[in-house]
Amino acid sequence: MATQEHRLHPIIRPPERYEIVQSPVRDDEALGPTEDLDREPDGMPHHVIGLTALFSVMLALLVAFMILAGGTTSRIAAVVIAVMAIPVLVSSLRKKADLARDHLHPSR
Repeated sequence: MATQEHRLHPIIRPPERYEIVQSPVRDDEALGPTEDLDREPDGMPHHVIGLTALFSVMLALLVAFMILAGGTTSRIAAVVIAVMAIPVLVSSLRKKADLARDHLHPSR
């Protein structure tokens, strides 16, 4: 009578037994001193990155529309808006990022 091992295909083998690793998912005592499961890895709040992309695209579309669709006055206004709005946008998003950044667990 053939055993189960002989009935298997010669290449196919039963899976080997391995230890199942139990990773600490929410066990704060098992974490190292620099590990934090809630920290964003790059240190930059991700909602600020999204807002930066959104407002940058909106500003670029507004300026492009004003340059393409308007006359001389509209073009001058588009340049003035770009010169004034870009520093305001950058500084306000920088302040928002600094407030939302995790200072307790800074990025490495």
